[in-house]
Amino acid sequence: MAQLRELRICILHSLLGLFLISGPVITCAQNLSSPDRREAEIITGVCQNRSIATALKEALRLVCSRTPVEAASGRVRKAVIVGFVGGFVKSDDTKHPEVLFASYLQNRYGSAVQVEIFGNRNGKLALKETIRRLDKNNDGRLSSAEKTQVRIILYGHSWGASEVLAFARELQMQEIPVALTIQIDSVKKLGQDDRRVPANVTKAVNFYQSRGVTPGQPQIVPADATRTTILGNFHMTYKDHQINCDNYRWMSRVFNGPHHQIENDPQIWDRITSLIDSELLRTNTEIQVVFPVGSSLR
Repeated sequence: MAQLRELRICILHSLLGLFLISGPVITCAQNLSSPDRREAEIITGVCQNRSIATALKEALRLVCSRTPVEAASGRVRKAVIVGFVGGFVKSDDTKHPEVLFASYLQNRYGSAVQVEIFGNRNGKLALKETIRRLDKNNDGRLSSAEKTQVRIILYGHSWGASEVLAFARELQMQEIPVALTIQIDSVKKLGQDDRRVPANVTKAVNFYQSRGVTPGQPQIVPADATRTTILGNFHMTYKDHQINCDNYRWMSRVFNGPHHQIENDPQIWDRITSLIDSELLRTNTEIQVVFPVGSSLR
């Protein structure tokens, strides 16, 4: 029965993706740490850009109201953040908040952090790019130090959230640790396990809703509870209040509205930013260790 339900959800999600999401799947990844001119405008202007749709402005309004981070102060730990979009969404489709959120993160943390977002079918490319970024001496193999020198954070929505755990397992096979995984209304892809968090993940969190055509995974569990902390399985409900989803076609809003409401929920992105901040921002004491009192920067 579980396999039949999984197959039904997969077919429904595929049909919704084919008929309700605009545009073909072309772009595999968007590299935000070395943007072209157009991407640079998006990155620097996510919170100020007046051309962004109202629904997207509302989705990011809380994170955009946050106090900026002084990226050059030594406060930000080095990290690689990898995001995965859901359905058949292109990785550069700025009608989806997870894409704009990647740009927001790159701008928030500066050059200490490398942010890249992929289609959920491009896990192999994501693995190749992640390994390349960790391979600082470019010798084609990762040393133990290179595997642990930066924090890796993964996030995704829908099929992208399912890909988060699949990708974490790929990193586990390479003996690469993951600091944090974030799943937003995870929809299990055929052949994947979006419930059991692999043991190379230190912390994991799951946000889900239980209505519509594609309800999210309600519970993630650790493969090894001694190595992985589940920060929570947070049930989000939109029965008594609405989230603006005007950035989606009307059929998506009618037939699968809750799945996109959680995607556009400003509380979700604000809580995720708090979690990422807790991983990447050093305390004042840690900053003093990095830059001892009396030292000078040149």
